[in-house]
Amino acid sequence: MSPAELYALLQLRQQVFVVEQQCIYQDLDGLDLQAWHMRYVEDGETLACQRCLPPGASYPESSLGRVVVAPHSRGGSLGRELVRRGIEFNQRQWPQQDIYIGAQAYLRNFYSSLGFVAEGGLYLEDGIEHIHMRYAAGS
Repeated sequence: MSPAELYALLQLRQQVFVVEQQCIYQDLDGLDLQAWHMRYVEDGETLACQRCLPPGASYPESSLGRVVVAPHSRGGSLGRELVRRGIEFNQRQWPQQDIYIGAQAYLRNFYSSLGFVAEGGLYLEDGIEHIHMRYAAGS
């Protein structure tokens, strides 16, 4: 990514995770350096992005994270398509690995509809309820 592309990606994450969700947290956690980033750009604007993480980065399994869609681009299929492509990418990169995520709890049904299964109970991360979910290798 160019510096401008990286800036747009980080700006979207800050807009949603810090400002909209009113959550003060350390977004730049070092994992971006290990991640493959997926972005959806339209007319030069980054409308959605996520990072795909290798096994051992966040969890023993591969992972998806920092999945975000710009507020004015929600309600369509952009988030679903982004996560679907992330699943496909991780399965190609690490075919024997499950995909493990820490999902915001309100998105549990969204991720379930894509094949993720909840594991364990709710937990707080940065003041927001989350739940661990797994997408089984070969699903």
